[in-house]
Amino acid sequence: MSLKNCSRNKNDTENRRPELNEDMKAQDLLKWYWLKEELVVFCKNNALSVQGNKKELCERIYTFLEEGKKTAKKQSRRRARDKREELSLDSKIEDDLVCSQRHREFFRKHLGRSFAFNVSFQNWLKNNAGKTYADAIKAYEQIKKDSKTEKKEIGAQFEYNTYIRDFFAANRGYSLNEAITCWKYKKSLPGDHHYGPEDLRILKKK
Repeated sequence: MSLKNCSRNKNDTENRRPELNEDMKAQDLLKWYWLKEELVVFCKNNALSVQGNKKELCERIYTFLEEGKKTAKKQSRRRARDKREELSLDSKIEDDLVCSQRHREFFRKHLGRSFAFNVSFQNWLKNNAGKTYADAIKAYEQIKKDSKTEKKEIGAQFEYNTYIRDFFAANRGYSLNEAITCWKYKKSLPGDHHYGPEDLRILKKK
């Protein structure tokens, strides 16, 4: 799933951002730029977790819109199973694992109180069902080690910073206010919200 946003025709109702609610089609969610606050409100209103960055919230909402109540039922069954099973180093990583408080306490016991679920480790857990929790601990330690030496990419939640950076890389002599004007214009449109030279057309209308 790709989570990806300049003159808009006033008469083109198809380009008007729809209301974010449970009746929205899952694919429509991906066409528009959403504030994190909007995504959090949706999650609260639909009993979904509000934890994580914008990309994780979008993925959660997309799954909800795509699968609806089936997802909620699946999560309820997983929670019930979580309460019954005692975790150990030899336990197998579950399919569709939910990073619950029980899992957090287990990893803190073996990795220290500073342990926290990061995106890379969550993805490792999701992609390695059937391996043991001892394997997971080794993977976490390796991920932490690698994170200290690898250059981190700007996350999807920092679209604004990325846009402003790319704007000034492509244009000289423009002010920050002009860059911000183009950003606001671009994020109001459907599609990706990366900088493009066509964005400058909004400045000509000022």
